[in-house]
Amino acid sequence: MSKNSFVLKIDKLDFGYKKNNLIYKDFSLNLEKSQIKAIVGSSGSGKSTLFELITKNLKPLKGKINSSKIASIYQDPYSSFHPTSSIIEQIKDVVPKLDNKELKYLLDELSLDFNLIEKKPHLLSGGQLQRCSILRALLMKPELLLVDEATSALDNIIALDVMKLILKFLPNYGILLITHDLHLATWCSDEIIQLDKNE
Repeated sequence: MSKNSFVLKIDKLDFGYKKNNLIYKDFSLNLEKSQIKAIVGSSGSGKSTLFELITKNLKPLKGKINSSKIASIYQDPYSSFHPTSSIIEQIKDVVPKLDNKELKYLLDELSLDFNLIEKKPHLLSGGQLQRCSILRALLMKPELLLVDEATSALDNIIALDVMKLILKFLPNYGILLITHDLHLATWCSDEIIQLDKNE
């Protein structure tokens, strides 16, 4: 595919919290729109660190990271929303020019009622709130979707439904998925990148 189809390019990345103990050494990764790649590894292997580097919360020691517009879905939906504001208010914070037709369409696709997103986060179940996280991410119209253990706090049936919802819109973006679940990664990914824990 053309160079412009890449939504993420990581070229020869070096990073470590200590320079003599690198988590990443000459690490490269390319992701295209409509692709899903999974980063798999145990706790401490550097999975979440990679997302922090992509979102520029951390700076590489060496190498380049170029990405298109990013939206993220995280493991704990309750920590993704502020407890004092309604879901719709927090969506409008990141999508000030909200298209009501698109909102209604996505609410239907995600099996959410409008009156639900007018509530504060603690009044929703974990599954409902995770669907709200997906809603917010999709309304941001990203080209790169970072999905960090988004189903690990949910029971198996809800987790599968949530992952299917994320994949439903895959033609619109590329997905980089963090998971410790090799079965999930095998089921949905075009490529699995296994990270080894640095001792």
